[in-house]
Amino acid sequence: MAGEIILYTTEDGIGQVGLKAVDGDVWLTQAQMATLFQTSIPNINQHIKAILADGEQPEATLKPYLIVQPEGDRMVERKVTHYNLPMIMAVGFRVRSARGIQFRQWAAAQLSEYLVKGFVMDDARLKEPGGDPYFDELLERIRDIRASEKRFYQQVRDVFAATSSDYDAKSDTASTFFKTIQNKMLYAVTGKTAAELIVDRADPAAPNMQLTSWKGSRVRKGDVTISKNYLTEAEVRELNRLTTMFLDFAQDRAERRKQTLMAEWIEQTDRFLTFNEREVLIGKGNMSHEAMETIVGKRYATFDAKRREAERLTAEQDDAAETLKVIEGVSKRIRKRKGDQI
Repeated sequence: MAGEIILYTTEDGIGQVGLKAVDGDVWLTQAQMATLFQTSIPNINQHIKAILADGEQPEATLKPYLIVQPEGDRMVERKVTHYNLPMIMAVGFRVRSARGIQFRQWAAAQLSEYLVKGFVMDDARLKEPGGDPYFDELLERIRDIRASEKRFYQQVRDVFAATSSDYDAKSDTASTFFKTIQNKMLYAVTGKTAAELIVDRADPAAPNMQLTSWKGSRVRKGDVTISKNYLTEAEVRELNRLTTMFLDFAQDRAERRKQTLMAEWIEQTDRFLTFNEREVLIGKGNMSHEAMETIVGKRYATFDAKRREAERLTAEQDDAAETLKVIEGVSKRIRKRKGDQI
């Protein structure tokens, strides 16, 4: 078993509890859990049986792993049952020991921080260079959150409110300006405005209209007019990175009290993109938002009609298969009765 994750440090600051990470999860044997919670193996076994019997955790929380352990004067390979993090947590909330109490206090503190802040971070672990394979994933997720439309709008609005003497949040100019900034970021990555990108990629004949992401379990009309839903994974990463760079640029100006009129922010945005060797959108592009909605609305109607017809045919085939299955069952029973009579 490879990998290690530090769960928490003991109250005296001397010992640290390490859990092994394998197959994208954390696993311990009953003996290791007994050590973790400073209790006996029979006590751990009793708790696990009760947890499984209550249905609190499924059988999937345990898995046999091959380990090497000393037996007499030789090392022997044996398969030993390991339990993953959900089971370890469940046992930790049941076991009665000083370490069990500490574990519950730690878990309660982490849960409280998560509920209040929406995240829990192990700062010391993340600061270690090369020590955590999930650091890059964390950065990507933070960029994606910062670049999301609502979050981006809020941050840009706050920057403009702090630096632009002529900013009015209720004006149409502010809303139009925000869309202009978004279009410039998207154009810098794809070479198209939002409306142009959507019309170019929305394909009623393609699976899911060629969308790469959408809300819910199926593509709906509201999904097909969002440009980010058509971006590839690489384009999303690039757009998120560029957007967060722009936010850092804008927030730095705000913290340095650089007063900038709204019209001047367009020039600052273009300057930022030029510095980063990106194509700069001049003007509004060749496709209006209204025209895009009309075109894509018709395409979605075509796509949705084909989808409904495919679902109807599938349902009919399922009904036919079920009917055939019933008929075959009845036929078997009739043949059996005739055989019994003979």
